[in-house]
Amino acid sequence: MKVMETERLILRWLTPEDVEFIFGLLNDPTWIRFIGDRNIRTLLDAKNYIITAPMKMYTELGFGLFLTELKDGHIPIGICGLIKREGLEDVDIGFAFLSRYQSKGYAYEAAFATMQYASEELGLRRIVAITSKDNDASSRLLERIGMSFERYITMPNDKEELKLYGYGDSPPVE
Repeated sequence: MKVMETERLILRWLTPEDVEFIFGLLNDPTWIRFIGDRNIRTLLDAKNYIITAPMKMYTELGFGLFLTELKDGHIPIGICGLIKREGLEDVDIGFAFLSRYQSKGYAYEAAFATMQYASEELGLRRIVAITSKDNDASSRLLERIGMSFERYITMPNDKEELKLYGYGDSPPVE
């Protein structure tokens, strides 16, 4: 199901037919460095990821990570969308693109459209994002789409301290 489109991109729901792309993306060196190894070693692992993560979220919440493909040729290049994670009060935006499609403006184009979709279609008043401390490219992109660094956080069952960005209504005072 197509969710939105931009000048160069189509963002749509992931399906089990996207298994080869997801296998490649989740094993891309950039994904593993900045997002983490999800132990996707086979196409069956990739199919199970699609079903138990994005597709489950579509069913439960009506949104999730969307496959991002080029309009020209319908070539899948990454994912971008909204996630409701354990450990975060607010919905967050997430994105990842194959290394060969980075630094071409695609992530900005997809993330900007996703922020508009979150606000205009879903009525979300606050969106957050998390990124590794050393992921300067993602930090710059988050700031470019209007987000501001708020603080460092640690997610449940994790040791890595992450940067939390926010957009919209102010977070509760701690």
